[in-house]
Amino acid sequence: MFETADDWVAAHQQDLSDWCATIFDYAEPAWREYRSAAWYVKCLREEGFSVEEGSGGMPTAFCAEWSNGDGPKVGMYAEYDAVPGNCQAARPERAPRDGLGYLAAGHTDPHSGLGIGALGGLLATKAAMEKHGIQGGLRFTGEPAEKVRGSKPIHAALGYYDGLAAMLSFHPFYMLPLCNTVRWNTQCGAAYSMIYRFRCETPETWGAQDGTPIPQSHSDVRAPGANDALMLMYQTVRNLRDSMLPHRGGWSVSEAILGMGQATADNLPAVQADIQYMIRVPDLAMAERISGELDRISNSVADMTGCVVEKHWVCKSRPGLTNHAMASVVWDSLQTVGAPEWDAAALDLARQVQLACGKEGAENPLIDACTQMISPQEAEQKLRQSLPPEQRNSTSDDYTDMSWHAPTARFYIARPALRDGPYPAWAMNALGGIPQLIDPMVTTAARVLAHSALRVLTDKDVREAAWEEFEARRSGDNFIAPLCDYEPPLDFAWPEYVETKRGRHWHLPG
Repeated sequence: MFETADDWVAAHQQDLSDWCATIFDYAEPAWREYRSAAWYVKCLREEGFSVEEGSGGMPTAFCAEWSNGDGPKVGMYAEYDAVPGNCQAARPERAPRDGLGYLAAGHTDPHSGLGIGALGGLLATKAAMEKHGIQGGLRFTGEPAEKVRGSKPIHAALGYYDGLAAMLSFHPFYMLPLCNTVRWNTQCGAAYSMIYRFRCETPETWGAQDGTPIPQSHSDVRAPGANDALMLMYQTVRNLRDSMLPHRGGWSVSEAILGMGQATADNLPAVQADIQYMIRVPDLAMAERISGELDRISNSVADMTGCVVEKHWVCKSRPGLTNHAMASVVWDSLQTVGAPEWDAAALDLARQVQLACGKEGAENPLIDACTQMISPQEAEQKLRQSLPPEQRNSTSDDYTDMSWHAPTARFYIARPALRDGPYPAWAMNALGGIPQLIDPMVTTAARVLAHSALRVLTDKDVREAAWEEFEARRSGDNFIAPLCDYEPPLDFAWPEYVETKRGRHWHLPG
């Protein structure tokens, strides 16, 4: 059955390459992945899956199911959102994709390769199940807005990960030592994200004034307004950020100002302004502490500027739950499949990227870790060297919400990374789109996923061990219920593409 899955991947290498290039070129950002989601839905239906579009109330999410009779179900998923300000063509020099500028979105991780690698693993598993009469089912969810940790807390709260024997979570390598390996003990941490919206609805009531024949004349007293509130919020949080938590352990608070229509240069206060925060921390206690401080600051700022403030949740996600039984299954599969390999033509393209960045083209342009494997235990030991002993979780990714609903393994396959860095962001983005360079990661991930899924589907002892550990780790006081108590945050000024008489353009909506 493993050979059948490998044969499917080998026979469909060109398809996987073309599919990956398609999603890379779509490069749609969070909550606006319309073409990418539609592409996946169409593909999955053609492959015999029943697909729920708009799952969880999210227009660019989906949930696909396929069954080969009664039996265990295995879950996989695709991500496909891109990042604004990272538009890059699949070329070995800095260049935006055709018809766009550098400020448009582009794939950075790249989620284009993540999603197609997972899809390849899914379809290879299905092919082996059909040929060998393996009973059970497959579930494949489409996860939009991962860059703001959007969909998975919502899907989790609504039960989309329930009833699975296992969840397999693949990500392109992005942080040493986690390359061609599986996470062992230290899973990713918690994250909160929220938007503070300042609205200046009654600027005439701020400050003492007698009024004038024309309300809000150029010389009249009026509230500072929403722009001032946003700037005070931005600066105050930055000033206090280093005081919110101890200076160790790997945590971050980052912000983004969302685009908004304003009153140009007239002497009128800005009516509305939005600022988004993302809090990435090891545990929920830290997330609650920081978000409480942000709430306090926002209320003070609103009072100072004649505004009211609204708080809108973007995400609340839990830290991850380890499962050694599942991690061992995936590590066995990875050892069988091996690390990705790049041919001479791919390495020559990597050297061209080095030269375009002003570096000398190395004989072997990729770091050694790309073609090596490291055991989960050794990777864990190296990862822990920079963390306090009491810290259980580190870095940030929202697969963690899945891990509370099914035994989950998180693994990493090498994406091409250049030696002799540092390099500008465009170089890494280009490597994630050039087919000869990203395809080895995609096919390797597909094979590891298929091998792991087939092992779970056919080995009762593996399933029982994974489930027993899963129940033990989330029992009693350890259990954390879904945190999502909010609607999908769809109606904000998330950037997107629009069709105009000039063609398809990048747009920051009001």
